[in-house]
Amino acid sequence: MRTVPVVDLGPWFQGGPEDRARVAERVDEALREIGFLLVTGHGVPTELGDRVRAAARRFFALPHEVKDRYAVTVGERGWLPPGVEANGYAEGTPTPPDLKETFAVGADQPIGRPEIDAEWFLENVWPAEVPEMEPLLTEYLARMRGLADELLVLCATALGVSPGFFTSQADHPSYTMNINRYPPLSQVGPPEPGQFRIGPHTDFGTVTILDRQPGVGGLQVYTPDGEWIDAPFVPGSFTINIGDLLARWTGDRWRSNRHRVLPPDPSAPDEELVSLIYFYECNPLAEVVSLGPPIGRVSHEPVLASDYLLEKLKAITI
Repeated sequence: MRTVPVVDLGPWFQGGPEDRARVAERVDEALREIGFLLVTGHGVPTELGDRVRAAARRFFALPHEVKDRYAVTVGERGWLPPGVEANGYAEGTPTPPDLKETFAVGADQPIGRPEIDAEWFLENVWPAEVPEMEPLLTEYLARMRGLADELLVLCATALGVSPGFFTSQADHPSYTMNINRYPPLSQVGPPEPGQFRIGPHTDFGTVTILDRQPGVGGLQVYTPDGEWIDAPFVPGSFTINIGDLLARWTGDRWRSNRHRVLPPDPSAPDEELVSLIYFYECNPLAEVVSLGPPIGRVSHEPVLASDYLLEKLKAITI
């Protein structure tokens, strides 16, 4: 049975050319076969994610009327209440709303184009009730940006193109970080038919960096054999997958793969999970043109990153 491989990034950061080449080869293999991998040796302290998760739990524990002051919809900054998102619609699968609530932050430095800034570089919202969220998330976003850029350099190396091939189109990128709380069954009750914590979907951008907790109602990945498998969990690792834009960029050499988060399970009625998900994109005005053979195998029509991503975000908004 296929599984999601674990790749140690230590040799990439600390080794010589041969070590880096071996890591790049493993990444290429993982992204060709399943579109997912777990990475260790990434250099981001585990305790930072723990502190972010603890602060987020304090926010999510606030009364609904307090959180409602920060209520927004998909693509905006602030609190996304339960019921506003259904990820299955991104692939044309009608599903009930996802069983989660989210606090979203992201890129907030405008480029001076009002129509672009209004979509991709909104001002972040910081809850006064949990003041530690701002410094913690500011630090976390900086760490994720650095790691995401390094992953794009690694991806370029794996393809045999210049190291800056992707990062040259991400010098003023859009990105979003979602902190997802998946409430326990004891709170939300039995799910509706076809309802998930997050419905089946692919991600939309370049790379996604996921800091998750293990659980019965956890992450599943779709295999080329047509099966859903539980993603393995390694403490201190990040789960990495690529999105539609990067797959398109590689001419579908790499897979932007379907995944889902299972609904809460009766065997663990009090299971509550909090995931930290960093969605990295590129410059909104970047034109994504498929790489040709021998790298790519499908030549997609060129797309503007902003146009492509907005269409996807609209699809999942209820």
